[in-house]
Amino acid sequence: MNAPDALVLDFGGVISRTLFETHRETERALGLEAGALAWMGPLAPDTDSLWVAMQAGQLSEREYWLQRTREVGRLVGENWTEMAQFVKAARGADPESIIRPEALPAIGAAKARGARLGILSNELDLFYGPEFRGKLPFLKSFDAILDATYTKILKPDPAAYLSCADELGVPPASCVFVDDQPRNISGADEAGMRTVLFDVQQPRASFEQALKLIRNSRQETRRA
Repeated sequence: MNAPDALVLDFGGVISRTLFETHRETERALGLEAGALAWMGPLAPDTDSLWVAMQAGQLSEREYWLQRTREVGRLVGENWTEMAQFVKAARGADPESIIRPEALPAIGAAKARGARLGILSNELDLFYGPEFRGKLPFLKSFDAILDATYTKILKPDPAAYLSCADELGVPPASCVFVDDQPRNISGADEAGMRTVLFDVQQPRASFEQALKLIRNSRQETRRA
């Protein structure tokens, strides 16, 4: 029998809502005036020249968020030098509130079909802090979580995707990889995975597209 499929998800942007989408909540959490955070990344690139530069390869995603971290830190009178400081201040009180409501049903549907579950992130613990995972019980459903905070192999390096497939015990061709960054999708394509470019403005449709690519291995087992 063929290897089961695997659903491999990026965390920030796919499982969790982006910081761009939660500016108003962030402003309230930090005591900022409404509208103080005006850079909107992929939601409105014309408001965010730094995002445009990142997409053009002029700086890395980590460099982008470090600069935003420092900017927001100055707004609240803090000298923040790590993304985790920003995220904890903005989201630490209720981390479940930033999880996309569409994500958990999609994860459950993939698991019900017999798919293995993986997360491939460049900076899960770097951005959120290692204690963050313990506040999200659904992460225990995942068979593998690869975080470049520790592996030091960042997407879009094909080696990151191959390592994830190896941890899941499936070939890359059995993986459906979902990410909101086009260059990370390109890396997964190069590694031989099936891919879905996640649209943060249409999350339900993106998850549905990913689920359509996953074969129902449990159903195939019953037929056999």
